[in-house]
Amino acid sequence: MKGLYALNLLLFLAIPLFPAAQVRAGAERTEKYLPLLEGKRIGVVANRASTVGGINTVDTLIRSGCRIVKIFSPEHGFREETEAGEAVADRNDPATNIPVISLYGIRHKPSLQDLDGIDLMIFDIQDVGVRFYTYISTLTMVMEACAGQNIPVVVLDRPNPNGFFIDGPVLEPEYASFVGLHTVPVVYGMTIGEYARMVNGEGWLTDGISCILTVIPLEGWTHYTFTELPVCPSPNLTTMNAIYLYPSLCLFEGTDVSVGRGTCTPFEVFGHPEMKGFSFSFTPESIPGMSTNPPWKGLRCYGLDLRDFYRKHPGMFGRINLSWLMMAFRDLGSFPDFFNAYFDKLAGTHSLREQIVAGWTESRIRESWQEGLQTFRQIRAKYLLYE
Repeated sequence: MKGLYALNLLLFLAIPLFPAAQVRAGAERTEKYLPLLEGKRIGVVANRASTVGGINTVDTLIRSGCRIVKIFSPEHGFREETEAGEAVADRNDPATNIPVISLYGIRHKPSLQDLDGIDLMIFDIQDVGVRFYTYISTLTMVMEACAGQNIPVVVLDRPNPNGFFIDGPVLEPEYASFVGLHTVPVVYGMTIGEYARMVNGEGWLTDGISCILTVIPLEGWTHYTFTELPVCPSPNLTTMNAIYLYPSLCLFEGTDVSVGRGTCTPFEVFGHPEMKGFSFSFTPESIPGMSTNPPWKGLRCYGLDLRDFYRKHPGMFGRINLSWLMMAFRDLGSFPDFFNAYFDKLAGTHSLREQIVAGWTESRIRESWQEGLQTFRQIRAKYLLYE
């Protein structure tokens, strides 16, 4: 374990040596994919973080002479920002008048009608490498729909800020949902392009069908390259610190504890009105576009301020931190609704909840993950594109 901490510390200290300017996202490598689009009627899956030099990928493609006929939007919308879990309606893009079809409303998967008139699908979404972040589920649904109609899918790869480690329980099939479709750990250490290759290669599409898939890889990126994301990937992940904390703190979304939704620092703090012995506090309020009705709205919550956590504790990079969840349970565990029904879906198993309730230590819980993680590493290795 000391060796792992030392490696993570070196990684943290090395971050300034790998500036974002040395990395080209797949969307920037137009010379690699524009020839594939000539004469095609194109659908694009994108959102506000799908940019090339600060310009949305859709606008870039149109300026390059591509014929974009439909846009598909994931959770949180296309150019707009909607809060987590909020359904997004179909509409026309006001900037281009192209129809925008929501894949986070009445459907998650494009219908036959949605795909009518499309010759090729572009997928350009910034992921954060965590199983319950819904963009990989949207990717799977798009691949599956396109595979059924023999429509090629071109994934424009982007960096995974959590791509340097693998951790957490592997999802058990009976807990599959839109916040976890596949038997992968919470943190899977792959870019979205590598993940697409795995979905295809492992036969995870319905009935084992295969998608006609092309991944436009990153240039100048490895799994240990730090990249400062130029645009927030979703409304409540507003800093790199929050993105690194997300694999640990999102598990609180399956409990009675607030993760700071309704504050300016979501996923960088956590607390509860009844937590004892904490001097730090925050009061969730309605913030349109981020959280209109956050948990414990208007009530002072006591807990921990983690906004400076990784600067003070660089050795904690590269792992899910269960200590915060376990600490909150010890403080509030007498509440019968500390865990809600959503927790097992997020964890991908009932075991984690049961282990915490039974008083297992963090090291014992982490040991229970190792066999599943080792099996996943062997699968993952087949689909990696980068060192």
